[in-house]
Amino acid sequence: MPAIILDGSRIAQDIRCEVAAEVETMAAAGLRPGLAVVLVGHNPASEIYVRGKVKACEGIGVYSEKLTPPESASTGELLALVEGLNHRDDVDGILVQLPLPDHVDAKKVLMAVDPTKDVDGFHPVNVGFLSTQRPGLVPCTPAGVMEILRRSNIAVAGREAVVVGRSDIVGKPAAMLLLNANATVTVCHSKTHDLPGVCRRADILVAAIGHAGMITRDFVKPGATVIDVGMNTVTDTAEFQRFFAGNAKREESFRKKGSTLMGDVHPEVAEIAGALTPVPGGVGPLTIAMLMFNTVKAAKMRRGSPVREFSRA
Repeated sequence: MPAIILDGSRIAQDIRCEVAAEVETMAAAGLRPGLAVVLVGHNPASEIYVRGKVKACEGIGVYSEKLTPPESASTGELLALVEGLNHRDDVDGILVQLPLPDHVDAKKVLMAVDPTKDVDGFHPVNVGFLSTQRPGLVPCTPAGVMEILRRSNIAVAGREAVVVGRSDIVGKPAAMLLLNANATVTVCHSKTHDLPGVCRRADILVAAIGHAGMITRDFVKPGATVIDVGMNTVTDTAEFQRFFAGNAKREESFRKKGSTLMGDVHPEVAEIAGALTPVPGGVGPLTIAMLMFNTVKAAKMRRGSPVREFSRA
């Protein structure tokens, strides 16, 4: 039987509705959560991402503010900007859109964000809170992965989970969240010996490596749940045919656009997996939904209000 497709778009919409209800309750009490997004220069991809985040804020009643320092902004100027946001009471979340220009010390800028406003969950303080299971702000994409599993009634406790990718943004925090949920976790990377064999042990396989179609059926245990975090743009016709030959809908779209989005998981995996997230429409929509959740969570935590912990449920 083909894999069950896990509808990330629907789950993201459910979360947005829940968060919007919380925002309405907070607004009635005189508090409107606020998110400040710092976008340096004119990176087209970053501008699209930021536009989506601002639109999502508007959709649920969160105040949003976009700050756009020029490409020439120095590390010192960005540090001063972040410091100002740290002291503003109307700003509960601060998001510095990456990548920053090459001449900027990105780590220094991210470290300057107040951990209580770090809605990306990248600050070492929040990383430490995650690893010690204390209340903090969790990176949005890994938190979204856990919501897909939880809301799809996929058991995690006692299962063997394999995460392919060890980035600070996705791989490591995803592994920690799975471990905190009582899975037995293996983290794989470019130096892992017999990668397909390790992956085939997984009841839950998380692919977060940024390599189009790398996870083939040889990596997947029959019936496993496969979470595809990858987001890759395919423009080469031969590569497209290797993945999507015979898929009429994809072929028509590729002819019109000259490109298509796909994840790290080969389409053939749908023939062997028990459940699978699509790309697009899987993990991606959860990232912005969890950003909205984190903004509201930050607003509540800063004021000592009770917080629902989606990703720890």
